[in-house]
Amino acid sequence: MIISADNIILIGSALLIGSILAKKLSYRIRLPALVIFLIIGMLAGGEGVLGIEFQNYELAQFIGIVALNFILFNGGLELNWKVVRPIIWQGLSLSILGVFLTAIVLGLFVYYVTDLELYEAFLLGSIVSSTDAAAVFSILRMQSIGLKERLKSTLEFESGSNDPMAYFLVTAFIGLIRQPELSFFSIVPLFFKQLLIGAACAAILTWFFRMLVNNIKLKSNGLYPALLIGIMFLIYSLTELVGGNGFLAVFISGMIFGNKPLSNKRLILTFYDGSAWLMQILLFITLGLLVNPSEVYSVIGIGLLISGFLIIAGRPIAVFLSLLFFRMKFRRRLYISWVGLRGAVPIVFATYPFIAGINNANFMFNIVFFISITSVLIQGSTIPTVARWLDLALPVHQRTLSPIDMVLSEGPRSFLREIVIPPHANCIGKHLYQLDLPDKSNIAMISRKDKFLTPNGQSVLEPYDMLVVLYEEDDILTQVYDVLGLDRTTEEVRELEM
Repeated sequence: MIISADNIILIGSALLIGSILAKKLSYRIRLPALVIFLIIGMLAGGEGVLGIEFQNYELAQFIGIVALNFILFNGGLELNWKVVRPIIWQGLSLSILGVFLTAIVLGLFVYYVTDLELYEAFLLGSIVSSTDAAAVFSILRMQSIGLKERLKSTLEFESGSNDPMAYFLVTAFIGLIRQPELSFFSIVPLFFKQLLIGAACAAILTWFFRMLVNNIKLKSNGLYPALLIGIMFLIYSLTELVGGNGFLAVFISGMIFGNKPLSNKRLILTFYDGSAWLMQILLFITLGLLVNPSEVYSVIGIGLLISGFLIIAGRPIAVFLSLLFFRMKFRRRLYISWVGLRGAVPIVFATYPFIAGINNANFMFNIVFFISITSVLIQGSTIPTVARWLDLALPVHQRTLSPIDMVLSEGPRSFLREIVIPPHANCIGKHLYQLDLPDKSNIAMISRKDKFLTPNGQSVLEPYDMLVVLYEEDDILTQVYDVLGLDRTTEEVRELEM
């Protein structure tokens, strides 16, 4: 079947609905949803039931770049800087040194077990060198895994920040293959240039655009997420234009937006959570369409060998070496080694050799696809079990939600409190986005002069406003009072247990 304007909406909507329903099924059968998305794409492909012929690697790469922008930006929004800060150097070591070591160790192994040239082997190692943000975020969240010692934040920070390093290595080795007269060390200055420019662009542009979002008054709240989409892509494009790493800039930008006061933050978080899932589905189905199962089957032997080495030796060697200078328990290092999920990102990167005209590009693509499937199947499905084996899983009653999970939670908080703003309060005249309320709290409603108002980031507090505050823990309520500049012990309030 050839995709045309007549059937693209019908087929696309059917695949989307089927994928969402399949995600529901994945909870029951304990199979990562990302694998099901890939299988649906393969079933719809040229060798599948629908027989859709799709071999457009340029379009697949474009879809991958768009989807990765949403996934990385949303990943940055989800990360709590207060939790990430203590593990920032460990995370950076994993995302930079760990990725480099994975590419080199696996590349050397591939060079000795295949007929690939050395730089081609390093290219293959680079393609699968980073852990996949979409896979890690979705699996950790979908299975509600509670981990000790800030492990979850370490894993999420690594997966969100290591794609830029892998992207750099992929493009660098493609350049070395096409220009073999260049030295490997000639690419080192380029790496630091992309890193520094990417971080600088993220900081400068995000500061400017956050001021724009917080001060512009749009008549429709629904326009704020749309504005953030434009900002996200503009930051990526401008960073790439000046020679920086766009993926790194987008991830850092998401972290800044997520951890600073932001107008209509609840709406933006809700929108990006849904958009990230939509992009994951689109990305995995597209990559599934791109694959011919018969070609993947032809490399199953060497694929198992390479994938097994990566899981058992390549990833652990890179993790243990990159964490060598940090104090960390052996079982924690071992668990980080195990949660080295490969998913859609390596498959997207595997389209680059095709577009660059690299020899053995088809072989690399099939190997990478096989590695991604086996990684998500074997490692992804055993993440909770391994956490329990290593005594790293928290008991259910001790688990806490991430900031975005708190915002998106469908159930009510534990407590509700009505707080009246006195005329002398310091918060009078301030926008809600300027208050920087605790993550585990939410102003659900404002009562003003016998009228009930639905608050948003642009809402300005006035004297005698009654705020309906939802919160979970007593110390969170104390923080709310501090932010409002009120004395909790002297104000008369009405409190209800939900």
